[in-house]
Amino acid sequence: MKMRSSSRRRYSNSSSERLTRKSKWGSEKIDPIELWTRYQRDPSDSNRNELVEHYLPIVRYTAERMAATLPQSVELDDLISAGLFGLIEAIKSFDLDRGVKFKTFASWRVRGAILDDLRHNDWVPRLVRTKATKLEKLLFQAEADLGRPATDLELASMMGVSIKALRTLMHEANATTICSLNEAATDNQDASCRGDLIEDTRIEDPTLDMHRKDVMAAVTKELNLRERMIVMLYYSDELTMKEIGLTLGLSESRVCQLHTRIIGRLRSRLGRRQDELAVT
Repeated sequence: MKMRSSSRRRYSNSSSERLTRKSKWGSEKIDPIELWTRYQRDPSDSNRNELVEHYLPIVRYTAERMAATLPQSVELDDLISAGLFGLIEAIKSFDLDRGVKFKTFASWRVRGAILDDLRHNDWVPRLVRTKATKLEKLLFQAEADLGRPATDLELASMMGVSIKALRTLMHEANATTICSLNEAATDNQDASCRGDLIEDTRIEDPTLDMHRKDVMAAVTKELNLRERMIVMLYYSDELTMKEIGLTLGLSESRVCQLHTRIIGRLRSRLGRRQDELAVT
């Protein structure tokens, strides 16, 4: 997931290193009341940053819990980056006089900021995502009730839609699941990436080219030089009869006669050597 600003990652990377040295909800060596008092007296960036440093573990704790339910393509550092901005907004808008615990208030604001960022970077429309979630829940419920996978007709009846509308929804729901080609193809960390296992259909199989050359060498071995040139120019270089004639100094009709004669001989020879030239 790409963030809207590179500053988020820089802020996250420098801050995440400090998180390992703190407790679950903040440093116990600093009195938060003192930090809040200083911030209320002087809401400067430096005083605000001290509060951010103190409550950083809230961001990591929330981000780690949310990351456990998200695809592997969503990086934890990206979630922390989004959550940090939610923490900053929580500090700016928090009112001590209301008697609400800041940890509770900040947790909801951090979670909300992460969700907003995920929605902003989600390429699937929100309505489609909602329908896909509803369909997934319905599939589990139908299978639990029926003791077997439900048919399209049964699902359509349960949802109160037509078969066509159900299949349209299924097609849209399939587009909501993506994976990174850089991820490992299996749970083994040493496994190849998914992208390495995708066949490139634009590239010809090298074994076919090698076999073609072997066949060409075998069938033309007993031809003379001119006959071999005609075969190579026509089938390998894909020249026309006229172009071959100009290359060899022959008329087009003569090239055609020689080509017909050569093909007849090669067919007879290939028939006798099928086993030798067969691909194994």
